[in-house]
Amino acid sequence: MFCPTTRSERSGFSPYRDAGSPSTIARVRNRLLAALFATAALLLVAGCGSSTKSSAPVATTTAAPAAPACAYRAGWQKLANRIKAPVYCPGWLPDPLTAQLGGKWNNINSVSADRSYLMSFVWQETGMGVGGGELHVNLRGYPGVTKIPSCTRGGGDQTPIPCFDQPNGTMNANGIKATVYTVNQDADEWHILLLWRAHDGLYTLSEHLAPPLTFNKLLTYLRHELSQLVLIEPNLKT
Repeated sequence: MFCPTTRSERSGFSPYRDAGSPSTIARVRNRLLAALFATAALLLVAGCGSSTKSSAPVATTTAAPAAPACAYRAGWQKLANRIKAPVYCPGWLPDPLTAQLGGKWNNINSVSADRSYLMSFVWQETGMGVGGGELHVNLRGYPGVTKIPSCTRGGGDQTPIPCFDQPNGTMNANGIKATVYTVNQDADEWHILLLWRAHDGLYTLSEHLAPPLTFNKLLTYLRHELSQLVLIEPNLKT
């Protein structure tokens, strides 16, 4: 589902809500995402458990991986300075996306009064077959807050529900241990989301499960994106 930029999202409020009371589609969505994640986890465990005897390992020398780099540091530094809190700049996003704030692919650039932010990057192609699809990555930060925020279903239903729900395992990379959430609301609906707490705040990274990505490919992308995050500290002297 493509989520275009809206005036309410830019102002800190999001229109991405489930319409009306919980529907059959929503229930099927939740079960499907949970089942897909469980299946992927089982396949990973099975792969790790199967091994065969081999000859003694041969010593090799490999170069240390390069440290993640923020190609558009100025924009993310400005964001960190604005909210007076650390932010995470994505050092890698799937092609053709770039992490340039205010750039071609940055469809949502929102900072709320409480200093929480949503930075969204999206590519969409409406062509049929392999030429069509969507890539949509969201990064959020909640300075000074570690509790998962509340959302509503919309459509007149004001019952508070967690914005990020149904935790399903963890993902570790880049010194970050993130919890995987498979049922999310607002701009993260239909996304698989990584959530972690650091620097007295809450941070999330999510990506839309939609063609051309399969579920397993999406997990691969998220792991690489997590491994390439660059922490940008605020410069409070400027």
